Amino acid sequence: MNESPEETKNTPADPGAPRPEETGIPSGVSDTRNQQAPPDQQHSDASSPEAENWQPTDKKPGEASPLDGEEPETPLPASAPETPKPKRLWPRFLLGFMLLVLLACGGAGWLAYDFLNCPGTDPAVAPAQDVEVTVNPGTTFRTLTPELVRLGAVRNADKFILLLRWMNYRDIPHALKPGRFRINTGWTPQQVIDQLVNGSPLLDRVTIPEGLAWWEVGKRLEEAQMVRFEDFDKLVHDPAFLRHWGIPFDSAEGFLFPDTYLIMRPLELNEATAKSVVGRLIDNFWRRTAPLWPGGKRPGPSGRDEVRRLVTLASIVERETAVPSERPRVAGVYANRLRLNMLLQADPTTAYGLGEGFDGNLRRKHLDDEGNPYNTYKHPGLPPGPICSPGLACLKAAANPEQHDYIYFVARGEDGSHVFSTNLAAHNKAVREYWAKRRGR
Repeated sequence: MNESPEETKNTPADPGAPRPEETGIPSGVSDTRNQQAPPDQQHSDASSPEAENWQPTDKKPGEASPLDGEEPETPLPASAPETPKPKRLWPRFLLGFMLLVLLACGGAGWLAYDFLNCPGTDPAVAPAQDVEVTVNPGTTFRTLTPELVRLGAVRNADKFILLLRWMNYRDIPHALKPGRFRINTGWTPQQVIDQLVNGSPLLDRVTIPEGLAWWEVGKRLEEAQMVRFEDFDKLVHDPAFLRHWGIPFDSAEGFLFPDTYLIMRPLELNEATAKSVVGRLIDNFWRRTAPLWPGGKRPGPSGRDEVRRLVTLASIVERETAVPSERPRVAGVYANRLRLNMLLQADPTTAYGLGEGFDGNLRRKHLDDEGNPYNTYKHPGLPPGPICSPGLACLKAAANPEQHDYIYFVARGEDGSHVFSTNLAAHNKAVREYWAKRRGR
């Protein structure tokens, strides 16, 4: 049955269909969408139930509709443009720091190398030379460093102290031995330290010739700056000192053994240092003469008389002849005279008794002086003691004198040798010949 448009409009709507007010969709939208639908969709969907119930929505593709029973999702905000990530700067700082450390280490290493290998005095300023450094007892490197700088042995005091601290030598008193040390200004700091710690102090060479009287030995030692003469004089006459060394006389005359000594020059001259030096000479006497004594050692109290005889006789032989081959013969002459109870009549003993002021010219009045205990022209036997310190050769000659019958001798001439005689007539003839030679010069 055909219905008119008016009828269609007045036909009530299907009670089951939702009203536009309920869906919230304008009524005109449905017509418009129906009108805009493609012809084939209109024909194909007109007869389907879905077509009859279809309602337009504002649902966008990919969004859920409220009709699906789910709440609409909140739309995601549009993503903001990505900001560039900050560059990491700490590797650059670390690299720069490491470079600074390397530069600092390199600079410090170069300074250390330069100091350790440079001499105390720049060769361009002054040539290298030896200097003496005096180390007093208790001196440390800290107190000694200014002196090393002053002498030109060390160039930089602060760096030298740092080196000493690294070597643990800075404040150690026992690291330094007292004495005088020779150091070269061309040495490196380590060579200077090694010399002061491990080197030997300077030893001075002092020679005591044979035949010197005690005061001549004392003056020679004083000139070598080993003793003060007044300390030496007091010591060689000190009974306690003489007793300690087993010397059976009132002085150390005869026991100041002639030799060449290497002695460390004392830093301070006093009685103690003099005792050390003089003790060195006397100890050398006993060691060198040990084979001459019974048992090869210093005689005890029972051997004092033999010590007196041998040393005194040896001292006379020492002053009478300088010809080595004559020493046992001269010793034999005096041994014979002693055996025959003859006066020794030795000029050197009389001259010794005149003391330190003797001018070397022995006169008749000296030979007639009975007040001189050493005048063997007036006093029989050996003099009271030695008249000098004899050498080992004369001590051996006195211990083993030559066996002969000579009881006189006189100088032959300028060569220092002598003419030996067994009787007075032959001796007087040799004396006349001697004076004739002297007058003929």
